[in-house]
Amino acid sequence: MKKHNFYAGPSILSEYTIKNTADAILDFAGTGLSVLEVSHRSKEFQAVIDEAMALVKELLDVPEGYSVLFLGGGASMQFCMVPYNLLKKKAAYLETGTWASNAIKEARLFGEVDVVASSKDANFTYIPKGYTVPSDVDYFHITTNNTIYGTEMRYDPDVNVRMVADMSSDIFSRPVDVSKYDIIYAGAQKNLAPAGVTIVIVRDEVLGHVDRPIPTMLDYRTHVKKGSMFNTPPVLPIFSALQTLRYYKELGGVKELEKMDMAKAARLYDAIDSSRMFEGTVTDPADRSIMNVCFVMTPEYKELEKEFIDFASTKGIVGIKGHRSVGGFRASLYNALPMASVEVLVAAMKEFENKH
Repeated sequence: MKKHNFYAGPSILSEYTIKNTADAILDFAGTGLSVLEVSHRSKEFQAVIDEAMALVKELLDVPEGYSVLFLGGGASMQFCMVPYNLLKKKAAYLETGTWASNAIKEARLFGEVDVVASSKDANFTYIPKGYTVPSDVDYFHITTNNTIYGTEMRYDPDVNVRMVADMSSDIFSRPVDVSKYDIIYAGAQKNLAPAGVTIVIVRDEVLGHVDRPIPTMLDYRTHVKKGSMFNTPPVLPIFSALQTLRYYKELGGVKELEKMDMAKAARLYDAIDSSRMFEGTVTDPADRSIMNVCFVMTPEYKELEKEFIDFASTKGIVGIKGHRSVGGFRASLYNALPMASVEVLVAAMKEFENKH
């Protein structure tokens, strides 16, 4: 039975990426070696990382003066690397979910943190608005998409200070004005590659202005200078990332990906909003994520949630159980997920509703 993969991460990868990665595990670039065992210093792998960096810049229209890095440690490592490199006295953070809260906790180890607004009062089911970012902060940090709660900022805020964004779960799903940001970071395991590598896009001139000594591996300048090769990089995820980036370019780039993602999300949200059995947890359409659609059973059908998950599994649908802090269901509609899988989920919802 075909599986329809709605897991929030690690998540679905394109068949293009999986096939090309599998081939390279057997024979990488005609070397007779597996990509799992080839030297990262080889000319064949240097070509991989060079092309991957160039495609990130091309697809996201990254301006001059920025470096693209491929680092280990996941996006969670960036929670401390960002303040280590940028925070002198005070930073501003927007608290929109668990990962934003974790980033705030880490930043407080390095200086004062001003939480300019939070949606914690409503279990992070909306994006705060009308807040003011102080002019005296070293940077303003946002989390653009909140996988657990299903909210998203599909715009680039206008602020008069340096800005940092965690785009782990929605990077490459919309055009981004990179010039508004000083650092963008994203774990790969949502929209790019297997877990193990994190993309960082950093404005070069923002580095080197804090007084504290920075450990070598936590200093962005180390990785800029060495082209992400200071130590052995996560070779396999970087190779897979290159395959995904090539695939994105082949599809027509980020604008085309956004059209497809918007269509998938609209199809599922329409089914939820027109249902008597299901309801969305994020009520304002402007705040709804197109990457992670969170929904629950209406109160009168609440006891059927587990039964629906079991029913969905008979249709090949996997990964729709909601995070424990929200409950219900979560359907992750990352770039690699085809519309056909959304249609199968919608049909299953309607069949289950008709049955009950």
